[in-house]
Amino acid sequence: MAQQEDESGRGPLSEQELQDLVTATDTGARDPAGPSAYVIAGVALLWSLFQIYVASPLPYTLANWTGLQLVFNSTQIRSIHLAFGVFLAFLAYPAFARSPRDRIPIIDWVLALLAAFCALYLFIFYRDLSQRPGLPITQDLVFAGLGLVLLLEASRRALGPPLAIVAIIFLGYVFFGSATILPDVIRWGGASFARAMDHMWLTTNGVFGVAVGVSASFVFLFVLFGSMLDKAGAGNFFIKLAFALLGHLRGGPAKAAVLSSMMTGLISGSSIANVVTTGTFTIPLMKRVGFTREKAGAVEVAASVNGQIMPPVMGAAAFLMVEYVGIPYSQVVQHAVLPAVITYISLLYIVHLEAVKKDMPALSRRSTGSPFMGLVRGGIVFLSFVLVMIGIYWLVQFIRMALPALSLEVLVLLLLAAYVGMIWYAARTPDLELDDPNAPLIELPKAGEVVKTGLHFLLPLFLLVWMLLVEHRSPGLSAFYAVLLLIVIMVTQKPLKAFFRQVSQPEVIASVREGGRDLIEGLILGARNMIGIACATAAAGIIVGTVTLTGIGQVMAQFVEFISGGNIFLILVFTAIISLILGMGLPTTANYIVVSSLMAPVIVELGAANGYLIPLIAAHLFVFYFGLMADVTPPVGLASFAAAAVSGGDPLRTGAQSFFYEMRTALLPFVFVFNTDLLLIDVSWVEGIFIFIKATIAMLLFAAATQGFFMVRSRLWESLALLLVTFMLLRPGFFLDFVQPPYEQIAPQQIFQTVENEPEGAGIRINISGPSFDNPDQTIERTMAFALGPAGESPEARFEEASGLTVVQQGDLVALEEPLDLNSLAGRTLAEMDFYADRPVQITAVEVAAERMPPEVFYLPALLILGLVVFAQRRRGGTLAGNPKPAVA
Repeated sequence: MAQQEDESGRGPLSEQELQDLVTATDTGARDPAGPSAYVIAGVALLWSLFQIYVASPLPYTLANWTGLQLVFNSTQIRSIHLAFGVFLAFLAYPAFARSPRDRIPIIDWVLALLAAFCALYLFIFYRDLSQRPGLPITQDLVFAGLGLVLLLEASRRALGPPLAIVAIIFLGYVFFGSATILPDVIRWGGASFARAMDHMWLTTNGVFGVAVGVSASFVFLFVLFGSMLDKAGAGNFFIKLAFALLGHLRGGPAKAAVLSSMMTGLISGSSIANVVTTGTFTIPLMKRVGFTREKAGAVEVAASVNGQIMPPVMGAAAFLMVEYVGIPYSQVVQHAVLPAVITYISLLYIVHLEAVKKDMPALSRRSTGSPFMGLVRGGIVFLSFVLVMIGIYWLVQFIRMALPALSLEVLVLLLLAAYVGMIWYAARTPDLELDDPNAPLIELPKAGEVVKTGLHFLLPLFLLVWMLLVEHRSPGLSAFYAVLLLIVIMVTQKPLKAFFRQVSQPEVIASVREGGRDLIEGLILGARNMIGIACATAAAGIIVGTVTLTGIGQVMAQFVEFISGGNIFLILVFTAIISLILGMGLPTTANYIVVSSLMAPVIVELGAANGYLIPLIAAHLFVFYFGLMADVTPPVGLASFAAAAVSGGDPLRTGAQSFFYEMRTALLPFVFVFNTDLLLIDVSWVEGIFIFIKATIAMLLFAAATQGFFMVRSRLWESLALLLVTFMLLRPGFFLDFVQPPYEQIAPQQIFQTVENEPEGAGIRINISGPSFDNPDQTIERTMAFALGPAGESPEARFEEASGLTVVQQGDLVALEEPLDLNSLAGRTLAEMDFYADRPVQITAVEVAAERMPPEVFYLPALLILGLVVFAQRRRGGTLAGNPKPAVA
């Protein structure tokens, strides 16, 4: 076994210390006894019940039965949601490191009640506020100002000072934006206290904006779903299943860590909880087979953090994208799934290369036959799963056709029958117990035996995905039905197992009580996990409110365009840097809200203003991917600190190694911005399969290049060659542009004929030239891109609607009138041009996509270069799998 490279002497934390780390970050470090504990638990339980109530059809049913107004609108729900969050933040999180953990000081009770009242102010005085919009009275301003201060303190306690500091800076800009010490480019008129408080607190433009709305409508239920599923035992099931499938391979514990963290990431929005939950078992085993402390922790960090990019949950970003981008949730999943799967496959490969480089042994397991037969069995299982899914789909359609009036009842009965059958099947096998990773002998279980014990855990996930992607129901309603099924499972799984195992009556009664206790604890845990998210989304609303109030977003666009010179690649680099800087202190969700509000529109706008059409979803995913580094990037990557606490390694070195492993995650956003096929935009399913295969191969080669190891240790030229092959596979169009121009230039006089002939959604570019507003003798040139909409009454109207520009033809001259909307893309792009000078602003050329050979022709030289590397490394004795080493106990 390889020796540890680092012996820092730092010992791993105990299990209790690790749980304290998670609770301090996710649920609150305070654990009082007596009545205070019951208050925190009771309020958290009430919060969960309230969120389930407002997500269900029950309010409408009760309103119809009773005639009472029991339905809350979105503003009222946001107000109540934030009131719960800030109240629990002051009770569950101590103010300072020296503040008591075992009791709640009187001042915190006062602050909690006051903060809750300020948040509830919109709910209590909703009717009064609606009757005087934009005209706040003194009482409104007092509680709005107090509410902002208390929200900043609540977010400081729950999330640390960075988010509160950023919010305070933006608030300072609101009030003092006219100060002479500020550069002219960002100076604005400033706002009065009344205007700022009205915008930030008394309307839905600031704190109670889209982010809190998404937190209240969608995120809470998904966080609750994950907490309850983990409490039911799914987390342990995923870990054991991952080890059963991959633990026997080279570097098996690390590969199992990747798989289990991915499965846990499906239901978890917390990187830190993911690290500690799976890492306490996987990291010691990784160290046992030869991973250093830092590398073992880094593998767990990379796997856990990437859980947030894996649909269907994606932390909270997926639901925020639904609102920000304005597309259905199913499309968000469609666009996000391929990069997420590819990044996990490439991480598995990185782990494999580490194991081969160090010649690590595998863990032993009970014999299951030859590897070939294992592959055959895996293929049969996968094919059976696909056939079962197809069968379920057509069974549902048949029931709906045959029994339209009773289809819902029949489907519910069939679902419950399937659940009972799975519990009966699980009862025939002993319950899973997580092994001690430090035990002298670890024998990996068989996958079939593990699956038997937890098939019923897949039912809520199946129902959630079915409702979202097949039924196309809203995320909130889909999560409600999944949580409802989970409630049934948590209450009944243990009593049903006891019944099927024919145990004594007292044991059955005890299992009923245990199931009820699990349900209550799951509801409480879900609410406590939401405290930080509720505060983060509300505090981030201050930044969003500042952007909408001051117009700083337009200034950011001008600033980024100035320092980048209009180069779209540099624009993306600067956006990534901003995300990384903010990511050093903000949680992922808050980072995404802030940077997407500032930079996602800038990416799209500057791309269009410089001739590139970048889909809005690509810009938002770009921002989100770099926001993920919040939990990785040294010196304050919280997930890296958590992993180091488990492994006993150095936190900074663990973070640096994690960032090195995450280079592939940082590469993908640049790729899918320029090659939107990776996001499955306008591609068929056959094309999607091909894109997945070639992109996966490319990312595996990138991993090999960055690791300096492919079949054997790579030489420098071989690593560079693999990077070149990666680029040729992912961006073949870049090389084709040197051979054939990507655009065909058309005379400006034929612009309307061109617009008329192009199909809907086609991209078109126009080159514009005109005199400078500051110096009429100077000529400014711009290239503007836009997508054509459906064919209208005339090509002139179609062009004007798509571009925001009006054309005036004067013989051979195609001039432009000044855009009517100066805040539109056209208005901002051409703001520096003088439309009233002697020389007109005119279109000098029209460009459309040229007909040329397919870019895939460059795959041939890419494969030739790859073959050369393979030949060179095989001559040095390399194999793709590495020479196997005997398993160890």
